[in-house]
Amino acid sequence: MLALLLAWGCSSRHEALANDAYVWQVQWTPALDDAIRASNDVVRDWRVLAAEVDERGQWRLMRPDWGVLAASGKPLVAVVRIEDQPAQWDEHGLLAGVQSLLADWRQHELSLVGVEIDYDCAASRLPAYAHFLAALRPLLGTGMELSITALPTWMDSAELDHVLALVDEPVLQVHAVQSPGVGLFEPRQVHTWISEFARRVHKPWRVALPAYGARVAWSTEGQTDAVGSEQPAPIGGAAAHELFADPLAMQGFVAGLQADAPSGLAGIVWSRLPTDDDARAWSMATWRAVLAHEPLRMSLLAQVRNARRSSLRDLVLINTGNADVPLPALIRLEAHCSVADGANGYELERTEQGLFLQRAQGGLLRAGRQLGIGWLRCDGTAALHIESARPH
Repeated sequence: MLALLLAWGCSSRHEALANDAYVWQVQWTPALDDAIRASNDVVRDWRVLAAEVDERGQWRLMRPDWGVLAASGKPLVAVVRIEDQPAQWDEHGLLAGVQSLLADWRQHELSLVGVEIDYDCAASRLPAYAHFLAALRPLLGTGMELSITALPTWMDSAELDHVLALVDEPVLQVHAVQSPGVGLFEPRQVHTWISEFARRVHKPWRVALPAYGARVAWSTEGQTDAVGSEQPAPIGGAAAHELFADPLAMQGFVAGLQADAPSGLAGIVWSRLPTDDDARAWSMATWRAVLAHEPLRMSLLAQVRNARRSSLRDLVLINTGNADVPLPALIRLEAHCSVADGANGYELERTEQGLFLQRAQGGLLRAGRQLGIGWLRCDGTAALHIESARPH
């Protein structure tokens, strides 16, 4: 915390890095519309998923709420997502698809300022990608900027310089599923990538940071089997891991960038805009606090509540702060009861040291939310205590 406060004090003397945000949801819901309105004042522009191109070259066009985007008054960037490894690289089809997409978006009263290509290709495919970007650039027209997402794995390729020279603005993607231990974001590794990228790019650029979590299943060989993020349903069973971008740690990381910004860094692109129906993204309260550089207040209460019958009690965690907090792995139950159990990821353990609610998987409890973690039937007094470790 001391390091965070020192970094924060230094950052206050520098101009704040601008915040952009990816609107990455495929389905436009009322909750997504509300999220755009609720965070419009802390975002510089919206980078909206406009289309996805699958491995067969088939286009899937998104249908945004044009009225909400127009009412935001913000500059908009239409993002085209290309699958990692298309079976055939159809440059002609891609160019035609982008032109058709732009024609569609220009029919609406939007402040469309650019196109972004999101293509996580292997470094060996960068020459073909560069050829595509060179052909696309003049087709966008006057006043339209071309941006791309860039990967840390490209930085060993000499072709990266050619790719960067063809675009107006690259966005370095530093959040990725690496391993259960590393998670979505490893600050030391990210600092290395950012420093190296700053040496390679000679124009304004941005860095994409995570504001979400994911449930990831790995194979026995350590390979990623499945990733679930927006959908609430779990994947991978007990072998899967819940990974999260911690808001407090991310705010400290941004404060450090603010204090000593790498050469050319113009701002941050947050992935992704959270909504009330996005189970693994930050809450709106936390999202706004991080983007607006407001203090995050962490306050987690554990309570025993009387249910409808006096002997039946509900065990509840309550987040009364404005920061999403990690769910505690261990909670001690102080009670002399014969009947009790855990819920929502918590399991009851009876040990020589007493009763405990143990959680195997990580998770976040959103600001202002509560979570039932178990129940007990008891005529006497009972209390819950959040523990950092099991007593010896």
